[in-house]
Amino acid sequence: MMSETQKPRKHTLMLDNRGKLVMSGIEDVSGFNEETVSAKTTCGTLIIKGEKLHIDKLNLETGDVCVDGKINAMQYIGSEVSQSKLSRLFR
Repeated sequence: MMSETQKPRKHTLMLDNRGKLVMSGIEDVSGFNEETVSAKTTCGTLIIKGEKLHIDKLNLETGDVCVDGKINAMQYIGSEVSQSKLSRLFR
């Protein structure tokens, strides 16, 4: 668990030739199939769309995830700003 004194993990994406996506700062993978991967990041939920997608590496302790396949689109839903406003309400 993340204590209040720890900083949120840095979120990075590295896309190699639309075939391999290496990500850090992943908190959870809420769903995946061959066409869509939904991952909760420190910057909001990231939806990855493509073909023949599969998760090659998944380590939620370190926040590292690697997705292979043909990646056609990536979209963030929600934002870090809305999460931080909500977290201030519950301090």
